[in-house]
Amino acid sequence: MSKIHASAVIEDGAKIADTAEIGPFCWISSQAKIGENVRLLGRVTIYGDTTIGDGTVVFPGACLGTGPQDHGNEFVEGAKVIIGKNNVIRENVTIHAGTPKEHKTTVVGNGCMLMVNSHVAHDCVIGNDVIMTNNAVIGGHVRLGDGVILGGNSAVHQFCRIGRKAMIGGLSGVDRDVIPFGIVTGDRGKLRGLNRIGMMRSGMDEATIKSVTHAFMYIFKGKEDTFDIRVEKAKEKYKDNVLVMEQLNFISDGLIGRRKVMTAE
Repeated sequence: MSKIHASAVIEDGAKIADTAEIGPFCWISSQAKIGENVRLLGRVTIYGDTTIGDGTVVFPGACLGTGPQDHGNEFVEGAKVIIGKNNVIRENVTIHAGTPKEHKTTVVGNGCMLMVNSHVAHDCVIGNDVIMTNNAVIGGHVRLGDGVILGGNSAVHQFCRIGRKAMIGGLSGVDRDVIPFGIVTGDRGKLRGLNRIGMMRSGMDEATIKSVTHAFMYIFKGKEDTFDIRVEKAKEKYKDNVLVMEQLNFISDGLIGRRKVMTAE
């Protein structure tokens, strides 16, 4: 049997795994699905059709699955939040359900840490092993790739994409897409270079990192041609470099969607 505190309120219909723990003063909706070994430590609110994957721990004050802050779509039938496995969701985190604009679904991957007061808006998709530091917030429809780190009090504008293993510095505002492995700092965020430490921690050797750095200098710091032309030339020049091609494909996907990619100073 699940370990459920006597003060918790569980609506009829909620699906709670036998190994889950529900702490004091939690409230769980009738549509919620709570996985194996999930721990809701206390005063956690789970609204609507919200799934919490195995092994996730949710700290007091978190409110997951409420309607979006999107005028006219605050209460949408069928809106959901899907949270993966082994996440740590700290105090007062908020994650909002999706809207009809994009499949009605907000998604958080596996192994993420969402620190105190961080906010995930409607229709966002967060990859695996993402860290959102205290008070980091992302607007609606944002995409965070695997291993992204958002520094404290940073903010990502709606519809932006942050590529895999990119790092956003504290207090930075991001209003354009950020390439995989990029590093952004400044109150109005600017692309400063590559997240070399993150790349090393991912197991990339020095030669690999240097090759990506050389490509970065050509694409973003080159003086010949326009940025768009350098991107096209780089596709041939670096066609055998998987990591550089990941960056180039990310840029091209953004151009197709008429997104602006953050360029270096």
